[in-house]
Amino acid sequence: MDAALKELDKLEKLTSQTSSKGKSPSIADSLDSLLQSLRDVHTRCTSGEATPADLSQLSKVVEGKKKEVDERQKEIYSSLSRLGKALDKKFSTPLPNYTDLFTSDISVISLERIVALHLLRSGQFDVAQTFLEESAVDIPSELRSAFVDMHTILKALRDQDIEPALNWAKQNRPFLKSRSSPLEFYLHRSQYIRLLLSSHPPNALPAIMYANEALRPFYAEHPIEFQRLCGCVAYLPISRLQSSPYSDLASPNIHFDLEPLFAKEYCASLGMSRQLPLRVVGDIGGGGALARIEKGRKVMRERKSEWSQTDELPIEIPIPSENRYHSIFACPVSKEQSTELNPPMMMSCGHVINKDSLQKLSKPGGRVKCPYCPIESLVNGALRVYF
Repeated sequence: MDAALKELDKLEKLTSQTSSKGKSPSIADSLDSLLQSLRDVHTRCTSGEATPADLSQLSKVVEGKKKEVDERQKEIYSSLSRLGKALDKKFSTPLPNYTDLFTSDISVISLERIVALHLLRSGQFDVAQTFLEESAVDIPSELRSAFVDMHTILKALRDQDIEPALNWAKQNRPFLKSRSSPLEFYLHRSQYIRLLLSSHPPNALPAIMYANEALRPFYAEHPIEFQRLCGCVAYLPISRLQSSPYSDLASPNIHFDLEPLFAKEYCASLGMSRQLPLRVVGDIGGGGALARIEKGRKVMRERKSEWSQTDELPIEIPIPSENRYHSIFACPVSKEQSTELNPPMMMSCGHVINKDSLQKLSKPGGRVKCPYCPIESLVNGALRVYF
């Protein structure tokens, strides 16, 4: 996929170079010049000053401009031809023809609902409104308003205004605490850093007063971070802070990271994932997963074999870490990948094996000896581990 994109970039550059280095003018310039010639002859005809020579000259101008446009069209067709060949070369395996998956009314409505929610979550409210009017999807007005509020707060964060986000965090403090979310603390930290670095000459008093009022309630949950925020005052101004052990506090990422963190917690409060489902599908499927799966299916058909595991793929699909949603643990004893029915279990010694291996190693009385150390533990004392 990356190679194809690079090839497309090359073709785009080649097209632009052809347009700028060609001998003939661009199509737009040729048409503008032709229109100007027509206007001039029309003006002369209206005023009675036109002569047969003017009409003869106009005929030659029209023919000349037509040739210029044709020359430019040839260059465009040539570029399109190279683009098609590059696509055929990079995507040699054609996409499979599957039966229509969205034939029932329920599946169509579900798909349209996913598209509508994607448009709302990504802030394309005008497009979402048009889509909702032309489809059979009904999104509650409360949910629409919630996404409008989310993007309003995100815009405020982008403009370095944390007040709307702080108000939301305070109203949803029990929910954030249940998730152990540091959102409210990070919002206050961002404001503290801005106060600390915005004064010229450096004056730490407003920032310290803000920390005493807003950050002190979070000391029990973030003691080390709180101490670092207070200790960095000794390294003002910002030029010294950037070369100090507290240089990360002067990084703009402290403020930029607030937007994705807030969007994640806001969507979680609505019972939605932190990522856009359609974007994840596009990134994974369009990133090469579909081509790999189809190639695997073709090989298995040729070998007349079938994949018997319904919860696993017959081939490995490399995906980024942010798109991994289940355990990827492989048992060091059985060499099998963990599943929902065979999850990873941690014994009291700290070593982890799959549940099936734990059961096979157990002795009468429910005791099991770790295969990697001499410690024995109880099977019932093993804890499930989530990776």
